[in-house]
Amino acid sequence: MLFEKRNVTSRKAKQLKKLLSLVDPRSRPNTHALNAIVNRIDSLSLTVKFFGYELARTMAAALPPCEEVPVQSTVLGWKPSTQDDIESDWVAHWCWQFKMARIYHRKVWEIAYVMQGIHNHGSLRPGARGLGFGCGSEPIPSYLASRGVDVTVTDQPPQVGQEQGWKNTAQYATSLDALYHDFLAERADFDAHVSLRYVDMNAINADLVDYDFCWSVCAFEHLGSIERGLAFIENSLATVRPGGLSIHTTEFNFANDDETLDNWVTVLFQKRHFEQLADRLRARGHTVTTLDFNVGHKPLDKFIDVPPYLYDLANEQMKAWQDDGTPHMKMTIDGFASTCFGLLVQRAG
Repeated sequence: MLFEKRNVTSRKAKQLKKLLSLVDPRSRPNTHALNAIVNRIDSLSLTVKFFGYELARTMAAALPPCEEVPVQSTVLGWKPSTQDDIESDWVAHWCWQFKMARIYHRKVWEIAYVMQGIHNHGSLRPGARGLGFGCGSEPIPSYLASRGVDVTVTDQPPQVGQEQGWKNTAQYATSLDALYHDFLAERADFDAHVSLRYVDMNAINADLVDYDFCWSVCAFEHLGSIERGLAFIENSLATVRPGGLSIHTTEFNFANDDETLDNWVTVLFQKRHFEQLADRLRARGHTVTTLDFNVGHKPLDKFIDVPPYLYDLANEQMKAWQDDGTPHMKMTIDGFASTCFGLLVQRAG
């Protein structure tokens, strides 16, 4: 019986593959009605991407320059990335500080969000202590070192990083060299203020304590489950002193309140997860600012990027898109519309 079921499954898989093939065995077009529908999808996806990227590049070119934009006193709540934020003076300030182009991209927003939170907390000063989780090759440690902040950067143990493929995507730190950005800090300052530790974010080392702040940029959605990710936020508070800041960004499934990704290499948090987490943190005496789930109403808030992404493309096309940039505020992850979401907590006391 089991053997017969396997044979039926195998035959169905072969039939489906035949139906979806672009050509028949003689390389003539596959004219089956199902294929006629499916074979349009890739072209439609590329068209959406090209027009979305072109709109984002054109709008970014029209933004005022970020030269010497003064630091802002903007108070941040828990919120998603939006076009309004990219166009704000507070994001412009951090683009100027980090010498990065102000483009409509979620990663620009994440760096600005984390830095604005650290600034608001009063921890962007010589002698302050910061702890970064899952830092990879991000520029934040170099910038903090240039300001005299003592930083411990962490990443997964080498064997875990290799298993999950982070080395191949330049998102993993095997040494301090991967974290040093010479356009942000002198090497002597970096070496004096930055140290590297290998840390499992699901089991934070007990000796990592008494920091003024800790942070992570799109890291805790990779801890294996939604439950583990939320537990990390609560556990991270043990690493900062009373009154210390824990600030993080992650993925937000903003368009589907029913289904989401869980128990996977990348999980997607929903509104209810953030609300439940905020309630627990407040009940324990920690300070949680306002929760804002407005994902924006401007044109680039409505452009949701779709596959294929850079790593799916042929080498020549990948290089061309890397040179042009792939600006987006929102993207689909395994079929779910997602954007970056920032949350910050001040430890009780």
